Amino acid sequence: MMETSGSVGAEAGWEPHHVLVWEGDQLVGAAPAYLKDNSYGEYIFDWSWADAAHRLGIPYFPKLVIAAPFTPATGPRLLVHPNANKEDVWHTLLNRLKTLVGELGAWSFHILFCTDEEADFIEREGYIRRATYQFHWRNNQYTSFDDFLGALRSRNRKQIRKERKKACGAGLEIELLYGDEATDEDWEMMYKLYMSTAARKWGQPYLTHDFFRQARTSLGARPLLLFARRDGEVRAGTLSFAKGKHVYGRYWGCFEYCDGLHFELCYYRLIEYAIERGGLLVEAGAQGQHKIKRGYLPVVTHSGHHFEVEELGHALNHIMQREASFMRKDIEEAQKDGPFREDSIPPFPARAGICLDTHT
Repeated sequence: MMETSGSVGAEAGWEPHHVLVWEGDQLVGAAPAYLKDNSYGEYIFDWSWADAAHRLGIPYFPKLVIAAPFTPATGPRLLVHPNANKEDVWHTLLNRLKTLVGELGAWSFHILFCTDEEADFIEREGYIRRATYQFHWRNNQYTSFDDFLGALRSRNRKQIRKERKKACGAGLEIELLYGDEATDEDWEMMYKLYMSTAARKWGQPYLTHDFFRQARTSLGARPLLLFARRDGEVRAGTLSFAKGKHVYGRYWGCFEYCDGLHFELCYYRLIEYAIERGGLLVEAGAQGQHKIKRGYLPVVTHSGHHFEVEELGHALNHIMQREASFMRKDIEEAQKDGPFREDSIPPFPARAGICLDTHT
């Protein structure tokens, strides 16, 4: 849908060069690959790498990116048929990606938000592994939002209650719609909300108008549209997605400022949604240290990288090792000094899944 809507393509700065692996007439592997001359919409931030390359007199762009465009969420990037030998196909995909970099005149490839298992294999194959982190909320068998609040330190519990009171006491009605419940008018409104943020924050929006038109009929119940209305008029909203094991908070927009409303729609309503359905995990997108005191703790994410110029690869690998050391300290401090009482910190593996019941 990204490509059919025009959100992704050569004109959008994401030129598709997908890699396929065949055994006879059977497709056994694939990697979604895009040639890019910038780093917008990736969320594994490498602008400083491009600056370092420039200082060394080494070109950085174009580059080959293996990713789900505009989606800072972990998932398989080296796709394998269930009946194929996974590591054999992965090995072939990595070799073909490296060859493709040379054929396209690119200077590197970058596999973004890959799974832990993929990252382990990429590293074993001699490529560079980078660890970063983002913020997730995990359900620790909470029975209600108040039960979740009970696991927090007093000051954080009071802050959240204060924020929710401000948002809910502003004369606003908040409505949740599944994607296939929303009307064409609802999706048009969500596009306007998206543009209200995209034009201001990024200068150029990533998703096209046609993406929102197609979403209603193509994505079923997975989209979650939250609207805040006053006197029947939409004043703010968010677009999130629920699929299988995860809930992803993605886009926020507003037509007027209301104290606490951003936190209510982007964080607290998604927590309520997960608790009510027995879910385990909510991903609230990239960046944002402010998420920690609202119950979202740092979780490690991974990417894999190859650079054609070894000098640049060695320099950046050294930087990534130092970066990982600082990151470990950040995560330890967040766990220790975070919002949860010492006896109530939810167990956070490197990755965690969530299983939600969406309506039928």
